Amino acid sequence: MSPDKYLKNYINGALVPAESGNYLDNVNPAIGQVYSHIPDSDEEDVKKAIAAAQKAYPEWSTTEPRVRFRLLMRIADIIEQNMQAFAEAESADSGKPVSMAMSVDIPRAQSNFRFFATSILHFGAESHHMAGEAINYTLRQPIGVVGCISPWNLPLYLFTWKIAPALATGNCVVGKPSELTPMTAYMLSKACIEAGLPAGVLNIVHGLGHKAGQAIVEAPEVKAISFTGGTSTGKKIAATAAPEFKKLSLELGGKNPNIIFADCDFDEMMVGTLRSSFSNNGQICLCGSRIYVERPIYDRFRDELVKRTQFLKVGDPSSSVTDLGALVSKGHMEKVQSYLSLAEVEGGTILCGGTPVEMPAPFEEGYFLRPAVVEGLPIDCRTNQEEIFGPVVTIAPFDTEEEALAMANGTQFGLSATVWTKDISRANRMAEKLQSGIVWVNCWMVRDLRTPFGGVKNSGVGREGGQEVLRFFTEPKNVCIKYG
Repeated sequence: MSPDKYLKNYINGALVPAESGNYLDNVNPAIGQVYSHIPDSDEEDVKKAIAAAQKAYPEWSTTEPRVRFRLLMRIADIIEQNMQAFAEAESADSGKPVSMAMSVDIPRAQSNFRFFATSILHFGAESHHMAGEAINYTLRQPIGVVGCISPWNLPLYLFTWKIAPALATGNCVVGKPSELTPMTAYMLSKACIEAGLPAGVLNIVHGLGHKAGQAIVEAPEVKAISFTGGTSTGKKIAATAAPEFKKLSLELGGKNPNIIFADCDFDEMMVGTLRSSFSNNGQICLCGSRIYVERPIYDRFRDELVKRTQFLKVGDPSSSVTDLGALVSKGHMEKVQSYLSLAEVEGGTILCGGTPVEMPAPFEEGYFLRPAVVEGLPIDCRTNQEEIFGPVVTIAPFDTEEEALAMANGTQFGLSATVWTKDISRANRMAEKLQSGIVWVNCWMVRDLRTPFGGVKNSGVGREGGQEVLRFFTEPKNVCIKYG
């Protein structure tokens, strides 16, 4: 399986161009050049996809779970068998190192299919006995046609995180991957055809958010929307979908605190903090972009973080020694750089990084940026309040547990938080009081697919993962049978 130069939509089991015949450029961010083209889809393409999903729904929704299990497992097998090709395509689209795609993105994508394929075999109904009178039982039934819209930072990883449970529970899907990173979603289309997934069960429409994405959200036939992306886009989706009483799962932005106490295991913490700061160029919604350090170890931490950050290798995504590849686009790199300029205006000091990397051919026009550490900013400044989504962290000291909590909770976001301490009582106190959907203690990005995933405040509504997402993609129906 290999990428193609001209991608196609996947509608009703076939690969087809956009109705308009128009294409959008797809840029490889490591070289800054167009390397493929994607359909510039619009409402007409979405209508075709929805019609195909509606046609497929009656049979797919009543298909035995064990049949769905076998088909989803077959898709997972095909992804695994083509791991290298998928990883190279993910790297070419997003600029991330191939090694990261091989170790994180693509393994997780096939795991998503395996996990939810298996989960549906164990997704049971509840019953409630009214002694001597009646019995109630709950039917969990699929919703119908659902929309799954995913972002560019972890393309196949997050696309399948939505699609797999939606299909497992008997829904038919109209999905839209990001226009910046469409290639692995296109390759997933081929995998579904090879696996024998019935026509119309999954439809993938490429294109721009305000055209193809908005058409999915607006369509009255689409009964639920699962979206991962920016908070501003999430607000627009909610404004459109909520008045139509669609089910919504919105996983939005993060401005996550990393809280480091003096009693932590310093070496383990440093390894974890470097990962949580700069993995995928900081382009993960769970990255710890605000670092708060207890004052007794602050100077030692600052010096060590700067030293280790400067050692990170920024370069060729195909090299096994590369730590950070290119940012996803020229526009995004300019956005990150604008925040670094803002940080200085707001009184911060850039301790390292923040400058473009001069690269040899063929990467001289790529979007490479040195990771940055910023010190001396107040908690309420824009740099500490707004999601940058790049290789930039801010650091500041604290003196008390209460101060650390106030700093950590002092934004409109609440996706994740990390706490480093050997004091289990303190860890539990912090976890209880942190305003975050996820709290990691002495680790970062340790994920069990059975657990709920999502944020509070402006980080979204709803939960993905485990039983939570199976409940989201089904409607409960109570059946009461009175004794005769």
